[in-house]
Amino acid sequence: MSNLPQVGAIARRSIIRTSRQPASVIAPLIFPIALLAVNAGGLRSSTELPGFPTTSFLAFALAVPFIQGALFSTMNAGTDLARDVQTGFINRLSLTALRDWALLTGQLAGVVVLGMVQVVFYLVVGLAAGVRFESGPAGIAVLLLYGAIVAMAFGALGAWLAFRTGSGESIQALFPVLFVFLFISSMNTPRNLIGVKWFQVAATLNPVSYMIECVRSLIITGWDPQALALGFGFVIALGLIWLTLASRALRTRMTRT
Repeated sequence: MSNLPQVGAIARRSIIRTSRQPASVIAPLIFPIALLAVNAGGLRSSTELPGFPTTSFLAFALAVPFIQGALFSTMNAGTDLARDVQTGFINRLSLTALRDWALLTGQLAGVVVLGMVQVVFYLVVGLAAGVRFESGPAGIAVLLLYGAIVAMAFGALGAWLAFRTGSGESIQALFPVLFVFLFISSMNTPRNLIGVKWFQVAATLNPVSYMIECVRSLIITGWDPQALALGFGFVIALGLIWLTLASRALRTRMTRT
């Protein structure tokens, strides 16, 4: 409990620093919605395919911004922490009583706050556009919880990359690589309707597909226990792995200094 003020101070610093960088706030909000609008307009005829789960492609594609916004969480967390490494902020912290886990937890708390802002924004846009959430208010609450977990998991990935590379440029260079996983998924077509065999196999093996389908099930299906279990299971498992790697990388870097 005595370390909670340390976590709060780092989290407050993370939130304030992000709010002072408009690009870090506006891009995760606007870019996913712009891509959603383009896809909803261009792929609207996909709903005529036999077996397509809904008549509204907008409702089908609304799940994508939630995961796409999480990729920006990776960028924000990674770039900010890499800047701390480059400027020597981490070096100075290693000389204080600050615990390494408090630094990591505080930084991720700031990422989660931004992630929740993104989730609320996407929900408001979807409701304003006439999307009906089949899971009801309870499903929206679950979606908020899931959004927080996804933001924390991808934020941990960004933290690990930052502590490993110590370079903001390296984090930005890795962003297109991470974005590939989004496109090689079921973001635009249900996996059972993908006609290209290799793409269907790749989408099936891609954890991002199950993260998207978890959100999608709450929007267009209602309560799908399998989709929810796979979505929560994959993001929690990956989050624990990335948290462990980030913690070890931070401990190593603070020891070196």
